[in-house]
Amino acid sequence: MPAKPALANLLRHAALVALALAAFACSKPADRPPALLRLGYFANVTHAPALVALDQGFLEKELPPGASLETHTFNAGPEAVEALFSNAIDAAYIGPNPAINAFAQSHGEAIRIIAGATSGGAALVVQPSIETPAQLRGAKLATPQRGNTQDVALRAWLAKQGLSANLEGGGDVSVVPQQNAQTLETFRAGTIQGAWVPEPWAARLVLEGGGKVLVDERSLWPDGKFVTTHLIVRATFLKEQPQLVAALLRAHVRAVDFLNAEPAQSREIVNRSIEKLTGKALPAAVIERAWGTLTFTVDPIASSLRRSAEDATAVGLLQPVKLDGIYDLTALNAILAAAGRPQVAQ
Repeated sequence: MPAKPALANLLRHAALVALALAAFACSKPADRPPALLRLGYFANVTHAPALVALDQGFLEKELPPGASLETHTFNAGPEAVEALFSNAIDAAYIGPNPAINAFAQSHGEAIRIIAGATSGGAALVVQPSIETPAQLRGAKLATPQRGNTQDVALRAWLAKQGLSANLEGGGDVSVVPQQNAQTLETFRAGTIQGAWVPEPWAARLVLEGGGKVLVDERSLWPDGKFVTTHLIVRATFLKEQPQLVAALLRAHVRAVDFLNAEPAQSREIVNRSIEKLTGKALPAAVIERAWGTLTFTVDPIASSLRRSAEDATAVGLLQPVKLDGIYDLTALNAILAAAGRPQVAQ
């Protein structure tokens, strides 16, 4: 019997990951030029540290003489992981669940988390007629990509409400993967009843789509803190190019400091960057609403990563995995210590 479309997509993704892992296993330092940093990130408000670091030239200023920078943008974490595995990029701003998957699929060899970036900034936005979780039975809800951070968060939350959502798109609730821009269109058209998305898309669904927030993800975590975005690198790159990694981290710390010290200017920078990458700036009301849900921090909030792994396992997107070794905060803590600042724990 042929595989159902959603299952076929999942199998195709698994095949791509397997091929990328094979490329990762066979890659050699000679496959890429020396002193080149290839960085991946998204055109999302939750990736503001990357957008600010690039716009303000922090990264170029921190790179050692002769080093160069190459940037790549992605829609969701699994795409960035495939690029890391295939040796197409060296580092990426990424959500927790794709990082966990990358670590698990490579048996702990492929990636290391080297810093936190953003906490908060994700929500389940639904059509205004929906008042309670029970009303989601029979609904179609979107996430950015199967297995990404918001996809896992939605499936775990649904399970806690007693609602099933299988990987083939069936169950009490149908969970469908869509690019964020498409989700805004389908939400407006009424072909989906809601979506669990990162900012600025949650704000856009409310302000442009007429939706309302049913679940602000901050309400599900202790003190409202959970990792939305952190910074990861290929483990071989960390070993072979420690100077470039240190430069990346110095620029990252500067960007986070700038975001916290200059919120108004930072919003303008982030919006200008999003316009450059997507062709359209966000309305001022959207970025202001989104900004209020975010906290920028170099702390990776390790406890939330471990719970995300447990959630991904519970919903069938991850086999049980030990995360020992997923963090390498040595370089970050050295930079913080040199500045007389508290170190972060893993």
